[in-house]
Order: sequence, then C-alpha cells, then structure tokens
Amino acid sequence: MNLETIAALGYELTPSPLEVLTFHAATRVGDLVFTSGQIPVFGDVAVKGKVGADVDLPTAQKAAEICAVNCLRAALAVADAAEIERVVKLVGMVNVADGFNDTSSVINGASSFLNSAFPGQPSHARSAVGMVLPGDWAVEVELVLALKAG
Repeated sequence: MNLETIAALGYELTPSPLEVLTFHAATRVGDLVFTSGQIPVFGDVAVKGKVGADVDLPTAQKAAEICAVNCLRAALAVADAAEIERVVKLVGMVNVADGFNDTSSVINGASSFLNSAFPGQPSHARSAVGMVLPGDWAVEVELVLALKAG
C-alpha cells in the first residue's frame, strides 16, 4: 500500500475504531483481512440517496472512493500498513434508483483509487451490485486484503 499516493489524493489513513455496534469493522484471518461494509463518510462529506435520482454518477464514484478509503482505515485496526500487500476482492453495493443499471461505473471510483493505492500489484476481483442500502447511503464497499507472508 502506497501511503504517499493515498496522501496525495487527500486522505490521511488513520485506523478506524475496531468495534462497531455488534460487529467489528475488520477481522484478520491468517494472511487475509476482511472488512465490513464501509459507507461514504469522510470529514464533512456524507453521501446519501439513490444513485440515478438523488446522486449523480460523479458524486457516486467519489462516494465509492471514500468507501474504499474507509475500508483501508478499517483494515488498519487489525494490521499495520506495511503488512498490507494487495486487494484481493472488492464488493461494491450501490443504492440504486429505479432504472439505474450502471453500478459498475459507480464502483470504478473505488477500483481506480485502489489501483493507485497499490501500484505494481495485480488488480482485484470485483462485484458491483445494485440494491437498497440501509440508512439510505449511496454506496457501500467491503474488501478482502492480502497481507505479506511471514
């Protein structure tokens, strides 16, 4: 993970709290970290609404990026930044308005950010699905991350 690139994109990666309500923001199993779904809240930005009605595509893409940042912050609750080698899988969920079917373009916001944050690493596997999300959040993202062996 390239912290300098992430900082240049305007994000400071501080670990998020591990415990959230009745679950953890991330869990570590062997050389993998699984994050819980993360929502688009960063600083004074919070993106809610239906993509394709209340939220336009560029805003939704930025929301997906923020979710990916929050996934990395969650991972830092259970692993050091130097341990995180690459993203294995991204699951992107989009709160869609009736008729909106471009979920892949929305989640490209998260994928592009992660590809920049992990230069030289293979790109990740990915799902991008449309649904109704709790809290009316526009986007939610979860990651599986691989840690360096040893």
